[in-house]
Amino acid sequence: MTDQTTADILGAATTRPPFDPELAPVAEALAALPAWSDESLTVNRQALAEGMPGLEPVDLTAGGRVRVEERQVPGPEGAPDITLLILSPVEDRGPKGGIFHIHGGGMIAGNRKSIVELFLPFVVEGSAVVVSVEYRLAPEHPDPAPVEDCYAGLVWTAKHADELGIDPERLLVAGGSAGGGLAAGTALLARDRAFPRLSHQVLVCPMLDDRFQTHSSRMLDGEGFWDRNDNLYGWTALLGERRGGPDVSAYAAPARAEDLSGLPRTYIDTGSVEVFRDEVLNYAGRLSEAGVSVDLHMWGGGFHGFDGLAPHAAVSRASAATRDEFIRRALEY
Repeated sequence: MTDQTTADILGAATTRPPFDPELAPVAEALAALPAWSDESLTVNRQALAEGMPGLEPVDLTAGGRVRVEERQVPGPEGAPDITLLILSPVEDRGPKGGIFHIHGGGMIAGNRKSIVELFLPFVVEGSAVVVSVEYRLAPEHPDPAPVEDCYAGLVWTAKHADELGIDPERLLVAGGSAGGGLAAGTALLARDRAFPRLSHQVLVCPMLDDRFQTHSSRMLDGEGFWDRNDNLYGWTALLGERRGGPDVSAYAAPARAEDLSGLPRTYIDTGSVEVFRDEVLNYAGRLSEAGVSVDLHMWGGGFHGFDGLAPHAAVSRASAATRDEFIRRALEY
């Protein structure tokens, strides 16, 4: 990454749409959080692990209806084992769909329990087993460590589908933000390595493109949540000097993939006021052009992660309900 490229990215911000009125106060509060940097990395990681202030810790057992287990399984060849969090219904009703979950956190933060509660209702209902992967984080573990860890976890899950009570014909990959980007990269790996076959991919506000060539990638500076400065830090942590250059794999930055054919049916969404907006819209269009069935949703006035960070807002409730309905149909596929 050259100094000129950095200066261009951090030059004058492009125009942004307004935040949804219910979301605007939350966006303003989030903008006051410390920006991501080498100096703030440890503190920000800890804050993310502790969750949003005022929110009660999630009971992953759902009052005893969900079995919570952790497994150490083989990582990529020559790499350490990885940890998988497995959530399954206590009351077994036969083979279920499988949700392989990849957490967000800008490639630099989060863990296997981060945001996994979004998928807990499907386990409680008895329609899914959730497997959430603990992948290595950048910058300590740059590309390809994170996506290869995710793929290794997915392979283990598919090979042990019978043991886990998962119908291998109903195995989907899901993630939000960096987890959405890693889910897209993992789906590309599964296609190219011919295992496993995925029925769906759920890409929630995914982090797909390291090049900062779109309008939206430069429109937030100290506003909302995860602005262009944070995004630059996350991508540089993952890719180092390769960021923005010719030597970046599509598995790390899926927007770079030249061929999107043969990928599973896709749910993909974005807010209209987030840096990932344009890369999401572009990726959805290219998936459709490649013959993939796509459910695309752009939520007006939404900042990055708005439905989880401001669940009270009407647009957040609509977003969550739309995504949940897609997943329910996917699990019955």
